[in-house]
Amino acid sequence: MSTADPLAAVEQYIDAFNATDVERMAATFADSAAIIDGMAPHLWLGPSAARDWYRDVLAEGRAHGASNYFVTLGKSLHQDVTGDRAYVVLPATMTFELDGNQVTQTGAYFTAALVEQPDGWRIAAWAWTKGKQ
Repeated sequence: MSTADPLAAVEQYIDAFNATDVERMAATFADSAAIIDGMAPHLWLGPSAARDWYRDVLAEGRAHGASNYFVTLGKSLHQDVTGDRAYVVLPATMTFELDGNQVTQTGAYFTAALVEQPDGWRIAAWAWTKGKQ
């Protein structure tokens, strides 16, 4: 999965998340990736970070009656590239169903650090900053 610029790698990851395609999500990650999220255990590391995080998202959703997650990204607030490293910050909105009712979380941010590898940009780390529900 080759990406020409850091933002394209982030968009591919979010598209894969919205399509519930964990293998495509994992393909956008560097092997040493890290995920920081508000859901326990809050930190996922290494080559299986994307898969482990998504497994935990689904388990958390089942425990709380949440499903059908969908993330929409806004216009990039930061897209800084220095050599083979990049930093991207985007406003984000997430919708999901909670016990059959649609919930919209606004005011969130998706922040990613990326690394350029021979076959394109990969996410080295991302963090989700919760907004309002």
